[in-house]
Amino acid sequence: MSSIAEIIDRYCDAWNDPDAQRRAQLLAQVCSERASYIDPAVQAAGASELLAHIDKMVARRPGAKVLRTSEVDVHHNVCRFAWHVVLADGTVLRAGIDIAELSADHSRIERVIGFFGELDNLQI
Repeated sequence: MSSIAEIIDRYCDAWNDPDAQRRAQLLAQVCSERASYIDPAVQAAGASELLAHIDKMVARRPGAKVLRTSEVDVHHNVCRFAWHVVLADGTVLRAGIDIAELSADHSRIERVIGFFGELDNLQI
């Protein structure tokens, strides 16, 4: 991979591919085996649990896509990006932001923390 943005896009592709074997291959290309994932609805420990969660989401919403909607902002070994889940009919189901911790060499995702909703909807 030549950039962190490409790693993140490949990660999103793993959420979008309807073929389970290709999803597993895409995820293996960008996540370490011990990569964890957490959002308000799930906590997955390890790449295999994350893949099982993605498999459930793909089965639940055929044709839906996770689309990155921002640049990938990076410092040190941490990045963040905004996304939308778009259903097969084009309806935006959900927006959110993910924060990903990367390996020291920036070649793999080690941890993803997801938040649902637009950031500017937060109020003090």
